[in-house]
Order: sequence, then structure tokens, then C-alpha cells
Amino acid sequence: MREPAISLRGLVKRYDAVVAVDSLNLDIRAGECFGLLGPNGAGKTTTLEILVGLQSATAGQVTVLGRGWGEDDRSLRSRIGVSLQETRFPERLKVSEVVALFASFYPKSRDPLSVIREVGLAEKAGAWTSKLSGGQRQRLALACALVGDPELLVLDEPTTGLDPQARLAFGDSILSYQERGCTILVSTHSMEEAQRICDRVAIIDRGKVLAVGSPGDLIASLDANLVVEVEMAEGDIGDEAVRELAGVSSVRRENGAILVSIREAHITVPALLDLFRARSVVLAHLTLRQATLEDVYVSLTGRKYRDE
Repeated sequence: MREPAISLRGLVKRYDAVVAVDSLNLDIRAGECFGLLGPNGAGKTTTLEILVGLQSATAGQVTVLGRGWGEDDRSLRSRIGVSLQETRFPERLKVSEVVALFASFYPKSRDPLSVIREVGLAEKAGAWTSKLSGGQRQRLALACALVGDPELLVLDEPTTGLDPQARLAFGDSILSYQERGCTILVSTHSMEEAQRICDRVAIIDRGKVLAVGSPGDLIASLDANLVVEVEMAEGDIGDEAVRELAGVSSVRRENGAILVSIREAHITVPALLDLFRARSVVLAHLTLRQATLEDVYVSLTGRKYRDE
């Protein structure tokens, strides 16, 4: 088997009494797109900053591309492209100048203008960075990470500030780099994004890894893979009455709606409608959907996913 691109063993990071990363163990395979998935404050950014050598760990072992930090840091950094959650650029440099500057830091680099076109900034190549929108700055940060033609691409919340169309384009760009053999590690609090682009994800909360696997495998591990979302126009019903119906795995409330995890739609949905009718509940909306990574998170923690 190939050596993992990243290996973490017992990784701990403390800030005084606060434990940001708590005994984290992970192996990230070479050539895969791996996601660190969790709410803000879960410890994702701290983990990434330790991985790329920006912070030191309180305890534990970190191996990146077969090396540990402190052995040959300059050589190791030349093999990694990094886009942090917030990147600041000199305001009086043009977009093309910034990307060319970053290209000069790497022994093997790509043509800056081709990378600028790839991230959708061709029309802004001659603009000062001070004139860019928040989303355009995110694209520029991605260009700076890509221009060194990295073996490992580390992206911290890369789609923050991007519109939906730009997010889809970002996903396509990531997949194209993976096809070239690049290993990609991306942190995100977007369950939908992780489910779309990642081969495997680690669900992280409060500095701990709760589960690791492909999105499909994690969803399949649920006791029920279907969710009925019900909004009521008039009346209400107790959760326990719903929970007693055949095929119901769990019941939870979210934003005024009842979310019912079920195993077989043809058995439970008619029984659910009969129950509402018997209790004189008038429905405003009912949706049947496949379970998602958010449902996995709720199953693991018993809490609503915090994505604010």
C-alpha cells in the first residue's frame, strides 16, 4: 500500500485551558480529496495550520508527504499549496503580479496567467487587489495555492463568499487537480459541499473525530436513510406519537418542522398521514428526501448542526 499523504497520531492543541484539537488520529491517502467537516469552532482550522507548519502541536505526531516538520521545512513547503480562511494581499499589487510573485516561491510552477484564467479572474488580471470583491479575493487565494503545482493542496473554507455558480466551478477545478494526482485536503462547514466533492470525510466536533468514511458509507450507516420533513399549518402533535409509528428511527424538531427519519417510505408515510388526520393536524408542507451528512452529524451528536 502507498504511504499516506498525511498521517496524524494523537494530535493535541491546547490554548491554556481550551482544547482546540483533542487526540486526533487520521490517515489521508495519496491522491484523494479528503474533507474535514464540522461546524465553526470544531478545530478544523487549527488542525490545518498545524499540518502546514504554521502552528506547533501541543502533543502528537504529524507526518506530511512522508516528512515531519523540522526536518527540511523549505523543501516540504515547496510541495504544498495552501489557501487559508482569510488571506490579505498588498493593495497596490495587481492580480497578475501577486500570482507571479507566489509562482517565484516554488521550484516548479505553472504559468500565472493560465492559473488566473482557471480560477475565473482573467478579466481582473490587471486590477489592483484592493478593487476585488470578497469572492474574487477567495479566487485569488486559490490561484496562489495552485500556481506552485503542488503535490498536496490544503484549502481552509475555500468557498466562503463565493456565489453558487462559483462554488460549482470550484468543485470542478478541485476534481481536475485530483485527476492530475494531487492530494486535496479541504475543510468546510458545508455538508452539501463535502458530500459533492470529497472521496472521504472526517466529521469533527469540539476537536474530536466522530466518524471517518465516504459520504455514501456514512449515510448508509444510519439506521434510516430517508427523512420526512413536515411543516404544520394548524395544530401540532407530540414527538412520542410519531416515534411509535412503524419504521420510524428518530424524530427531531428544526425551525418549526418535524424531521422524521424512516426506513421504508411506503409503510411509514401513509401511517404518518393517518396520524395527522386523526389528530386534526393541517399540513403546510411535506417533503421526503434522502438522508444527508447533516443527518449523520445529528445522529452522532444528538445536536442540530451549527453552521452559522
